[in-house]
Amino acid sequence: MAGKSMIAVGLALFLAGCAVRPEALTEEDIAAFTAENLSTLTSQQEPIRGPVSMYEAMARALKYNLDYRVEQMKEALAISEAALSNWDMLPKVVASSEWSRRSNEPGGRSQSLLTGITSLEPSKSTEKTTLTADLEFSWNILDFGLSWVRAKQAADKVLIAMERRRKVVNRIIEDVRSAFWKAASHQRLAGSMKRLSQRVRRALVHARRMARDGETTPLSALTYERELINIRKQLRALQAELSAAKVQLAALMNVAPGTSFTLAIPRQRKARLNLDLAPERMIAIALKNRPELREAAYRQRINAREAQAALFELLPGLTPYAALNADANDFLYNNNWVSWGARASWNLMRLFRYPARKRAIENRNALLKEQAKALTMAVMTQVYISRIRYLQQRRIFDAAREYLDVQRRILKQVRAASAADAASEQTLIREQMNTILAAARYDVAYAGLQNAIANVYASLGLDPLAAADIDNLPVKALAQRLRAAWNRRNVAAPSG
Repeated sequence: MAGKSMIAVGLALFLAGCAVRPEALTEEDIAAFTAENLSTLTSQQEPIRGPVSMYEAMARALKYNLDYRVEQMKEALAISEAALSNWDMLPKVVASSEWSRRSNEPGGRSQSLLTGITSLEPSKSTEKTTLTADLEFSWNILDFGLSWVRAKQAADKVLIAMERRRKVVNRIIEDVRSAFWKAASHQRLAGSMKRLSQRVRRALVHARRMARDGETTPLSALTYERELINIRKQLRALQAELSAAKVQLAALMNVAPGTSFTLAIPRQRKARLNLDLAPERMIAIALKNRPELREAAYRQRINAREAQAALFELLPGLTPYAALNADANDFLYNNNWVSWGARASWNLMRLFRYPARKRAIENRNALLKEQAKALTMAVMTQVYISRIRYLQQRRIFDAAREYLDVQRRILKQVRAASAADAASEQTLIREQMNTILAAARYDVAYAGLQNAIANVYASLGLDPLAAADIDNLPVKALAQRLRAAWNRRNVAAPSG
């Protein structure tokens, strides 16, 4: 009894020792994990040398952007899984061996079924220690059919990963173009805006002093002060819109926040997009090229092949096999032999399960078709919206350019009048501030126009470059390819 208790206690202790408990990361583990991520975050990147042009920014974003890297790795994983699935179609070649030993001789005897008399003394035909080995070649025909379907589905998943990668490329190009021009505007106007802010502050102090000393009427002083405050409000709104653009651009290029770099600001040219194509033609191009629609088509094809797999599973499985066998038992007359045959199996429960599975596949197919219709409508709408947005942004830019031209001419007239003592210093300050604000609004409108141009091409799903070029070319060569690609798109691309 005591022995049984000891065994029970020992078994309980053994099971308790085998229990797995949650083990949280230590502070050292978290610190090492964080340090590794930081050390590899921007490693193996070409350093920034000199001012960054827009096309270099695009090239750096395509090569080093983390979202793009994730999609790149997903595509590589899908390719590996597709290659792995091809091996499942091959026959199985299984080598096995077994060694065993028993504490006594196996022995055996024979007994007559008619008389019950034992005909032999106990004897053995097997040794206490046995060693067997075999090499079996088998091929399940049903498994081959299912593996073929799964390999086709895995190949379609590779194509889906490629389309998702294309989608990320188009989004990155659009985001970089928008962020670059906003950051360029901020860089170009930063000094002017700072000086303007200081001048507004001094002018406010001066206006309040004049009102306090009675040098002007209270209404005139308040009106002038209101104009200055309104200019300062607009200035701060523009600064808020533009100041974060460089940080966003750095993140797109996978440059650590706080890294100092300057932009090569190109000369602003009259960027105009060739929209000679009719909207219907633009929609046809988008429906052919958009990654989302291609992915939807591949998903429908995967589901159709799932229906094929369901039919394959209804068939009986036939497995022909052949094997080389060996046995170390000295009592055997033939220790080595070849065996062959065939095994058949049929899971009859799949016959009853098939109607439910068929309905699930049909319902999934109906869902995928409706999703494809919704995507088609969304793509058509995006093409129309991108076209309208470009035309609107074109008008906004033209208005900002005209306003800046008029404001510069007004400032020229006021300066001339001020030199002749015909205009007050307050009027000159106000018009100088309005001119700087007009220039800032012009830059913002130009950035919006560039973003609208990129949005048109993104809505069409057109690729700026092949994936192989992005992966293999250095930054400088990739930037040159991007510049050439945009020039071919009939955009008056900025130089630089």
